[in-house]
Amino acid sequence: MKLFITFDCLLIHYKPHLLGFIYKQKVMSRSTYISENLTQNHLDFIRFLDDEEVDIFSLKEIEKLTKGKVKNLNEVIENLVHKKVLSRIERGKYCRSNFRDELVIGCRLANDGIVSYWTALNKHGLTEQFSNTIFIQTTKVKAGKIVFGVKYQFVKIASSKRAGIINEGYGNHRYQITDIEKTIVDCFDLPQYSGGYAELIRAFNQTKLNAEKMIDYCNAIHNIAATKRMGYLAELLDKKGMKSFVRFAQNQINLKYNLFDPKSGENGEFVNDWRLRLNISKEEILDICNKQY
Repeated sequence: MKLFITFDCLLIHYKPHLLGFIYKQKVMSRSTYISENLTQNHLDFIRFLDDEEVDIFSLKEIEKLTKGKVKNLNEVIENLVHKKVLSRIERGKYCRSNFRDELVIGCRLANDGIVSYWTALNKHGLTEQFSNTIFIQTTKVKAGKIVFGVKYQFVKIASSKRAGIINEGYGNHRYQITDIEKTIVDCFDLPQYSGGYAELIRAFNQTKLNAEKMIDYCNAIHNIAATKRMGYLAELLDKKGMKSFVRFAQNQINLKYNLFDPKSGENGEFVNDWRLRLNISKEEILDICNKQY
């Protein structure tokens, strides 16, 4: 009787920790072939990206764009990632190895992503303070992540809050961002993403706002407390062209008192006309507006 002992059996007995590694290598070798050098197929794909001016893409997008003309597309992309010609942003999403536009990347990380809140405030020139985090609105739940050393935070919103979206950039570098009015309204809606209430008050004061857009966006967010705060500010600052917005905000007033700054303590003067408690006084608000960077 002959006894046959396979190589795998010996590994299991003597070096079991190596078996997983060898199995992984076998699976990889079956799924993707990594060549030692760039092949003609790889060079043709790079030339295609050059011709189409594509710096960032998803696998689905590039499959549609190439229309099946690239053989073994997955294998080509994996080879170019391995050779550091391309970088993987996340599963199924890639960019050129030297592409680092953080706003474009942020919007690509979420399929319906919109640059918003503090990041949009800075992009619109409404604050000189810059966050180390890029804020992206999305209607999907998505965990924050770090890509190429940049931290991204994804803020889930209801689809009804998707409004005031404009496009920036061009071609393959295009991305979505909230316009000035929607950025202001969003920051009052969720001030924890605005970079601080003083910065938000200063931004509200220094920029020209369209009253009709403000009304539309306040209806979209459906946050009465935030609407009252903006209405009170517009009236206090006698903001030009905002009378219709002030009237709209007054019509939203309910019986409940809200703190002017939702993140500060419960103190300060009560303003009956607006059902607000000024835990930041009128004098402090005006001082914030007059203070330069």
